[in-house]
Amino acid sequence: MAGGTFATQGSDPRHAADGTITRSVVIICIVAASAGLIFGYDVGISGGVTAMPPFLEKFFPSIPKKMAQAKPNQYCLFDSQSLTAFTSSLYISGLVSSLIAGRVTTTTGRRGILIIGGIIFLIGTILGVAAVNLPMLLLGRLLLGFGVGFTNQAAPIYVTEMAPPKWRGAFTTAFQSFLSGGALLATIINWFGSKMGENGWRFSLGCAGIPALIMTVGAFFIPDTPSSLIQRGQLQKARQSLNQVRGVESDTEAELNDLISHHEAAKAATKQPYKTIIQRKYRPHLVITTAIPTFQQLTGINIVAFYAPVLFRSIGLSVDGSLVGAIILNFINFSSTFVSAYSVDRFGRRLLFLEGGVQMILCQFVLAYIFSAELGTAGTANFSKGSAILVLVLMCIISAGFGWSWGPLTWIVPSEILPLEVRPAGQGICIASNFLMTFILSQAFLSILCKMKYGVFLFYAGWVLIMTAFMGLFMPETKGIRLEEMDKIWQGHWFWYRFVEDPSLNYANMIDGNQNHNQPGHSL
Repeated sequence: MAGGTFATQGSDPRHAADGTITRSVVIICIVAASAGLIFGYDVGISGGVTAMPPFLEKFFPSIPKKMAQAKPNQYCLFDSQSLTAFTSSLYISGLVSSLIAGRVTTTTGRRGILIIGGIIFLIGTILGVAAVNLPMLLLGRLLLGFGVGFTNQAAPIYVTEMAPPKWRGAFTTAFQSFLSGGALLATIINWFGSKMGENGWRFSLGCAGIPALIMTVGAFFIPDTPSSLIQRGQLQKARQSLNQVRGVESDTEAELNDLISHHEAAKAATKQPYKTIIQRKYRPHLVITTAIPTFQQLTGINIVAFYAPVLFRSIGLSVDGSLVGAIILNFINFSSTFVSAYSVDRFGRRLLFLEGGVQMILCQFVLAYIFSAELGTAGTANFSKGSAILVLVLMCIISAGFGWSWGPLTWIVPSEILPLEVRPAGQGICIASNFLMTFILSQAFLSILCKMKYGVFLFYAGWVLIMTAFMGLFMPETKGIRLEEMDKIWQGHWFWYRFVEDPSLNYANMIDGNQNHNQPGHSL
C-alpha cells in the first residue's frame, strides 16, 4: 500500500490500475451510491405510514371503517385504489423523469443529474409534510418520483464508470446497500412516528429530507466521471477526475486514451441514442437491460417492502408488531447486500441470479400453503401466532435471497453491459422499465391479494421460475471484464452472437484471460 491506494497486480501493465482501490474512489462512490438511500427510504416509509391510524383517518377514512367490522376479510382489508395511488404515484413520475434524465445527462453530466434529482426530491418532501388533503399529498409524491427517477438513472452508471474494473460489482452493490439501508432507516423512523400521535406520519415523511440533503450537498463536492466529461469535450477535467480516483501513482494515460478512443468510435451515435439502441446490434443490450429491472419487480420484493406492515396487520399483528416485523425484514435485506458485495466479484453475477431465484421460489410456495391453510379463501379466520412468525421468517429468507441477487444485480449488470454510445438512454430505459412494473404492481397488488388470495404467492413464484430460467439461458458472465471490452461477451454466446458484430472473436478466451488476471491470490 502506498499513497493511499490498495493495489492488486496484474500481468498487463496497461491495466495495472484495474484492481487499485484509492481512498478517493471509495469516498466518491459512497457519495454517489447514497442516492439509493433516498429511494430506499421512500420505499420503506410508504408502507409504514399507511399502517398508521391518524394517516388513514385523514386521507383514507374508508379503511378504518373496514377494520372496525366484526369479521373483515383479511385479504381485502386494505383494498383501496386511492391508498395504492399514494404508493404508486411516485413510480409513474419516476418513469417519465428517468427517460428525460437519459437526455439531460449528456448536457449536465452524471453529477449534475444527481444534484437536480436531489433538489426536486427535497421540494416533494416539503409538500408531503405540509399536505392537508389527498391531491397535495399526491403532488408531493409525484415530485419525489421525479427526483428518484433522476438519481436512479445517474448513480449506478456513475459508480460503474468510477470503480476499478476488478471490484466494479462490489462498488456498484453499494447502491443497493444504501437502498436497503434507507428502507431499514424508514421502518425504524416509522416505529418512532407511530408513537407521536396525530402528526407522527408528518415526522416520518419529513425525515426523507435528511438523506436527500446529504446526497445533494455531497454531490457538489465530487467530480463527474471521466467518460461523462469526455463526452462533453472536457478532456483536462477528465484527466483530473481519473487521476483522483485511480491515484497519482497510477499510469492513467492508457485508460484515458482507451476512453477517448471508445468515445470517438461512439460519437456518431450519441446524437440519437434512443434510436440507436433499437438497432439490431444492440438487441442483447436492450433485451437484458429491459428484462432484468422488469423481472426484479416480479419477484414481489417491493410489494413486500411497500406493504409489509399492512400485510403483517392483515394476519393479525398490532400496529407496533407489524412495524417491528418490517424492521426485521429490512434489516435482513440490508445485511444480505454485504454478502453480495463479497460474492459478486468472486463467484460472478450468474450464480447469484440462479441461487437467489431458487431460494425465493421455494419460500413463495411455502407461503402460499400457509396462507391457504390459515385463511383459506374466505379470509375471515385468524392467523395463529406460530404461523405469523413462520410467515415473517419466510419473508426474511426471501428478502435475503433478493438482497444478494436480484437487488444489487439489477443496478450492476445493465450499467456495465451498455456501450458508451447508448449508456444514458439504456440506463433510462432500465429505470423506466423498473418504475413501470413497480407502478403496475404497487397499484394492483392489494386488489390482486383480495381477488387471488393466497394464490398471489404462486403468481410470484411462477414469475421467479421464468426469470431464473431466462438468466440461466441468456445472461453471459460479466465478472472482471473492463467496460471497453464488454461487447465481446455477446460474441461467443449461443444465442446473442447472431445479433452482434465480429462473431469471430472468442468470448471463452477472453473470459479465461480475465480469470487468470483476477486470480484469488490477488486480494486487497
